[in-house]
Parts: sequence; C-alpha cells; structure tokens
Amino acid sequence: MNSTITTTNFNFPNQKNVYHGKVRDVYNINDELLVMIATDRLSAFDVILPKGIPFKGQILNQIATKMMDLTRDVVPNWLIATPDPNVAVGHLCEPFKVEMVIRGYLSGHAAREYAQGKRTLCGVTMPENLKENDRFPEPIITPSTKADNGSHDEDISREAIISKGIVSEEDYLILEHYTRTLFQRGTSIAKDSGLILVDTKYEFGKTKEGKIVLIDEIHTPDSSRYFYADGYQERQEKGEEQKQLSKEFVRQWLIANDFQGKEGQEIPDMTTEYVNSVSERYIELYEKITGTPFVKADISDINTRIEQNVLNYLKK
Repeated sequence: MNSTITTTNFNFPNQKNVYHGKVRDVYNINDELLVMIATDRLSAFDVILPKGIPFKGQILNQIATKMMDLTRDVVPNWLIATPDPNVAVGHLCEPFKVEMVIRGYLSGHAAREYAQGKRTLCGVTMPENLKENDRFPEPIITPSTKADNGSHDEDISREAIISKGIVSEEDYLILEHYTRTLFQRGTSIAKDSGLILVDTKYEFGKTKEGKIVLIDEIHTPDSSRYFYADGYQERQEKGEEQKQLSKEFVRQWLIANDFQGKEGQEIPDMTTEYVNSVSERYIELYEKITGTPFVKADISDINTRIEQNVLNYLKK
C-alpha cells in the first residue's frame, strides 16, 4: 500500500518542467499553469526528514487553499482550482526570491536570537525587557532569502533586499503592504477559532501580466505558529510554556535528540509510532485551524489517485 507520497515523477500533457521543493513539487504546464502537489515530506531546520507523514500533504493543501479563498478579497493569489486533496492548480508566476516573515510575538527563531542578547533582527529593532512569547507592540517583518536546492534560508533586511536588487523598492512596498494585510486577516480568522496567529511567512510571485500575487501556502502549521488564546495571558504571567499549534513540536523533538540541521548531526530514528503521532498532531492542527472535521482521502494508491485527478482536470 502506497499510503504516503514522498516523491513524484509525473509526466502530464504539455509539461515543460518540474521543480521539487522541500515539501511541494511544482509542475509547469505549457508555461501557463502550475500544478502544485503537496507531498507528505516533513521538513525541519531546512532538512527533509527520511519518512513521510500520512495525510500531511492533504492537510497542508486543504488549509492553504481554504485560507486563499478567505483572503482573496484583500490580496490577489495564484489559485485557480483544487482537483485533488493534495493538489492546487494556479497561474504560472515568477517567484520573488524572498520569504516575507511577519511576527506578532517573540517566539521561535526571534526568541532564540533575543535570548542570545540580539535586539535587532533583519534590521528591525526589538524592544527591551520582553519574555519569550510576549506580544510585540506592533508586528515586525523579518524577511529571509529564498534558498534554492534545500540550503538554509538566511535573514535579510529590507534595506539589503532593495540595495542588492533582489526586489525593487516599488515591488517591496507592495509585498510589505500585502504581508501586513494578510497577517491582519489571518489574525482575525485565528481569533474566530480561539487561536492566536503568532508568526507566519508569505511568498509572492508575479504573473506574466506583471501582477503581484500570493503563491505557495498560507496560514498552515508548516508556515505559521499558533497559540491557544484561552489561558495565553495566565501562562505568560506564570512563565509557563504556551500551548501551541505549529510544526514547532517536531523541531523540539529534533532538538531534544541533538539535531538542528548542523553539519555532522544525525537525524534521529523516526519510529512508526512517532510518525503516526505526528500525523495525528497534523490532523488536530487542521481541525482546530479550520474549525471543520478532517476527512481522510483514499490513500490506498495515492500516486495513481493524484495522477488521474490532475489528468481529468487538464483535459477540461
């Protein structure tokens, strides 16, 4: 039984090329459409882990496409259709070489930098006297360069992005505006589900007509961190860990097993029990973030299912 999809090697009609990302494989159809397949690969610390997670690709794709639909009235996006639970089809875009990371709270990477005494992140000053998971007075944008071929993304300032010509100043101002607009909408959506959208990243591209649109994923547990709103303030006051929904639990497991993607470190053994526990956490994330029950797709032969659904769509 092929119950997870970790590699794809499809050959669709009018296919020009395929790009294999950390988690998604993107097929170029006739330089017009992109067929994006969300695999079950699990990535952490910019490393693809050796085992796939059942239903992970379906979960990420369905959260992302739902959030695209809920935000397209404020920011345009690339999405056209979802012919399969793991597949999104959209307009061909030229991606910007930056990821727009926005943080409402001192958590994750920002908290680790802060704990080392750093008060500037990507050229943005962070206030003094903050505790981990405290809210910033205003959300901060801390971009990173979009790494190719699985290498590490790197923090970069707005000034460096513009001065190096990675993004023009005119386009970057639009990216910043869209990032703040999406984060504001995402915060509102999360609040309705009893959650706090802590931080997230957005990726953008340009259509052939030169229009800037949101691409890739949005507000998924792979790209975002959520806290449970209930009890947040009490936990902060007591100095307790926040109850959160994100991929951070995978990172913490790796850190506890002496792996942070650094040279010479070995990925810990992923037992069947651990893989299944990660799958269950992702299902929990889906149901909490969307407020709807998760319906498992047929994974008895996931590759064939995806191929047939995409072929049927492209025939139309």
